[in-house]
Amino acid sequence: MWTSGDAPFDPRRIPRGPYDRRRIPRRLCGLTTGVVRVTTVMYVTVIATESLSKRFPRVTALDRLSVDVGPGVTGLVGANGAGKSTLIKILLGLSPATEGRAEVLGLDVATKGAAIRERVGYMPEHDCLPPDVSATEFVVHMARMSGLPPTAARERTADTLRHVGLYEERYRPIGGYSTGMKQRVKLAQALVHDPQLVFLDEPTNGLDPVGRDEMLGLIRRVHTDFGISVLVTSHLLGELERTCDHVVVIDGGKLLRASSTTDFTQTTTTLAIEVTDTDEHPDGTRAVRDALHARGVTVENGGGLPGAGHVLLLTAQGEETYDLVRDVIADLGLGLVRMEQRRHHISEVFRNSETSTSSDEQRKEAAGHGG
Repeated sequence: MWTSGDAPFDPRRIPRGPYDRRRIPRRLCGLTTGVVRVTTVMYVTVIATESLSKRFPRVTALDRLSVDVGPGVTGLVGANGAGKSTLIKILLGLSPATEGRAEVLGLDVATKGAAIRERVGYMPEHDCLPPDVSATEFVVHMARMSGLPPTAARERTADTLRHVGLYEERYRPIGGYSTGMKQRVKLAQALVHDPQLVFLDEPTNGLDPVGRDEMLGLIRRVHTDFGISVLVTSHLLGELERTCDHVVVIDGGKLLRASSTTDFTQTTTTLAIEVTDTDEHPDGTRAVRDALHARGVTVENGGGLPGAGHVLLLTAQGEETYDLVRDVIADLGLGLVRMEQRRHHISEVFRNSETSTSSDEQRKEAAGHGG
């Protein structure tokens, strides 16, 4: 398990421990808090915090954070400096909390840090890979540091590098890798010892859109193919919306919301309508809006939706609203591109929340402490 952060690579800093899969039971347990109800199967938790705080001289990185995280792929979302990296360091047993407590896989982070790191994989945000060794050499070394015997380490390394798409490039020095390839090496070393849980800190940093999509696909497969639970941090909300089963939103070290992704993106009663233009109505959108207004229906422009400026939003009162819209569009002789119920976006949690009080200055200072 790799915990060197952005410091130079130093094998002596890697915790050692005997690798015996039979010795590590596949169990999911944790604290039970009254703050957030776990929304996962059987209400078990892999991570639980109670009133967890971390204070630095001039900033509070975590402020009485209480949350349960269940199995699956969980997104930890927040702006830079919101406390995401600080939380991971505490959960790994690498940084003591100022107050409160936390458990990972049923183990207390304050007293069982080494045992947690045996069972958990960690992909750090910053690039700290040794440039003069190959991916195979590095991942084998990390597997050996996690307790795998030599033969098992080599076999697991080959399998893991194949899984992350680096098998053909496995003997090249890491220093010649692209940013995307380096991110895959970091993911491979987090998985090579077959952990029960992996922490992925901003795994799509520096990647282009294609690279981000490929990385998100790999992250999803970590759970679906191997049954490994994932906690992935990001400040890009759309990534988590597509990838995660559950989302935990923090801002200024405080919990804004924690629930399943489907709860975040639940369907609303708002109807989104998009129409075509015609020679008779060169602005079809305006023609529909005026016709609906004339029938007493309040209509708004669909700012923020795909095709914004050509989308209208209105509240669906029932089936009669669908019939009315259909009749209006038919009477105008326009083509209907789409008519669908709108879904919430995770970004609305930040726009609508009244609990977010941290300033940009606080976020920047927290980021300087690894928040």
